[in-house]
Amino acid sequence: MVKMTLEDVAREAGVSLATVDRVVNGRIGVHARTIQRVNAAIKQLGFLPDPHASRLARGRDYDFRIILPTGENEFMQALAAEFRATRERQLQERVRLTIQYVDTFDGEALATALEKLPRGIDGVAVVALDHPAVTEAINTLADSGVVVLTLVSDVPNSRRAHYVGIDNFAAGRTAASLIGRFVGTRKGKVGMIAGSLALRDHVERQFGFEQVLAREYPNLEVLPVREARDENARVEAVCRSLIEDHPDTVAIYNAGGGQAGVIAALETSGRTSDMIFVAHELTSSTRRHLVRGTIDAIINQDVGHMARSAARILTALKEGRPIVSGQEHIRIDIFLRDNMP
Repeated sequence: MVKMTLEDVAREAGVSLATVDRVVNGRIGVHARTIQRVNAAIKQLGFLPDPHASRLARGRDYDFRIILPTGENEFMQALAAEFRATRERQLQERVRLTIQYVDTFDGEALATALEKLPRGIDGVAVVALDHPAVTEAINTLADSGVVVLTLVSDVPNSRRAHYVGIDNFAAGRTAASLIGRFVGTRKGKVGMIAGSLALRDHVERQFGFEQVLAREYPNLEVLPVREARDENARVEAVCRSLIEDHPDTVAIYNAGGGQAGVIAALETSGRTSDMIFVAHELTSSTRRHLVRGTIDAIINQDVGHMARSAARILTALKEGRPIVSGQEHIRIDIFLRDNMP
């Protein structure tokens, strides 16, 4: 197949090359009827603009900001590492990714960070808190022409352009099904730990989790969710308290980070062998404990896919190109010790 050029479009439309260039790049000064003729020629020839040439014509790189949470969450650290790797590859495409860290559990702090982003940036991808001030900050950016993506945790009532992450309702339902099958016919209580119920991904996981257990596993009672900000020490304290308060607990689902805290609490209480534990995200430490049997199953989302997808979507939306939904769909992976990659 021969690749069509701007010259081919100009010849087909009967206009100058400069006119075609103005139409393709959305510049003013072209009559409406001429724009129609050029667009008809583009459609007739199947012309696809060269994004790299378009970026060269802009005279500067795309400036995208990536806002990730502070703290010890291993998944977020792995996501940051993948964004750094993606950043190196994107430089040759004239795309710059700048990473900054904010306490995303603090709605006001996150909103302030979004408000203080420099004018003229092209887009931002943010691990977002579902908070009124954050929603307003996202809307202000979107209204100013900045492409805004939410990562991992969504704010669907905002004017963000796209969400990059797994279906968290489905993740919670998956965790419930795994625990129900692992526990079998035993009766007992199930504890759930979240980072924060202000994070929409954790709320969605809670909803899906409780929905399936209540409907399909009447032998299991879900305890009220406990929050621990994805911090190992807090998670350990919450988990130890949960086990002490409810000795008949048979399973724990940690919907956020801080898996090391759950493991420490299980080891201290001597419950590593009889407590079913379903966690999120395959990291170096969770991998080790999955092999040892302390963790029974891990629900995972591919951090490399997420970082690359975010960069592709930011660029596509800025250039007005369609998003390839099949390519950008972030799948839910389930890992047992028998199928780890």
